[in-house]
Amino acid sequence: MSPTTETLTAERILEATEEVLRRHGPAKATVVDVARALGVSHGSVYRHFRTKAELRAAVTKRWLDRTSRALAATADEGERAPALRLRDWFRQLFEAKRDKAGADPELFATYSVLTDENGEVVGAHIAELVAQLTRIVEAGMASGVFAPGDPASVARALFRATAHFHDPCHAREWTRPEIRDELDSVLDLLLRGLAA
Repeated sequence: MSPTTETLTAERILEATEEVLRRHGPAKATVVDVARALGVSHGSVYRHFRTKAELRAAVTKRWLDRTSRALAATADEGERAPALRLRDWFRQLFEAKRDKAGADPELFATYSVLTDENGEVVGAHIAELVAQLTRIVEAGMASGVFAPGDPASVARALFRATAHFHDPCHAREWTRPEIRDELDSVLDLLLRGLAA
């Protein structure tokens, strides 16, 4: 089926937009480029996304949601010990961010620009990640493994304390050979602090 006869969906538009952003970068990519890649008019794209900013926000959300969905499974593994879930969750977050930065540096740089533009989307992503952490902390407190406290406050503190390992502004340091050991040392310290 050719691009023009295939049903135009928001998902197809987002996939094409990612490719256009990869090829042209955020400064030069246009809705017309996306439409051309799909073999449709730019008006067809605007029927799904009213503005270029809305399209860029949707692409950013799609990119960030991939990480959130992958981490949700670890956050919700109720049969595993909360300390192990917490450690695995942060390791997975680090690996996901590091892999994105290393596997496709041009696209990662593009998304860094897009996340700067879309603070609301990023804020919602961070809120989702903190909510996942909160569920792990709640489980640890309920089981008596973690000291009692306000799970949401503790989760926010854990997220901030580990920013070096997931905030894109630190991406250049993620290739250092000792970075995983440093993450494990920080997690050891945090888990000792959480212990009941």
